[in-house]
Amino acid sequence: MTMLPFLAAGWIFLAGVYGMVTSRDIIHAVGCLAVTQSSTYVLLLTVGYRRGGIAPYFTDTPLRTRTVDPVVQALALTDVVVGATVTALLLALAIQIRKRHGTVDPDALTGLKG
Repeated sequence: MTMLPFLAAGWIFLAGVYGMVTSRDIIHAVGCLAVTQSSTYVLLLTVGYRRGGIAPYFTDTPLRTRTVDPVVQALALTDVVVGATVTALLLALAIQIRKRHGTVDPDALTGLKG
């Protein structure tokens, strides 16, 4: 197994985290969070990959045939759905922040007012 996909997942993760840390806009931070989460897709698919593996249909394949792991594929698909949901929720919150405070700059936001 090669280390390249693991390094790519790590690089994507670090790029997303760097973008979140240096972000001066809530919308930009949400986009960087989506990039950070996409590194988990690469990582999950790397873990489930098998060289020479076939699709996991067990009705007509002989015993001892190398197949890819279907559980990891299901986890990656679930991760995509959860990522889209979280991104949509955070963008909706950013819209509400913009409506109530007039800005999406985290430094310009003040404390809670009663």
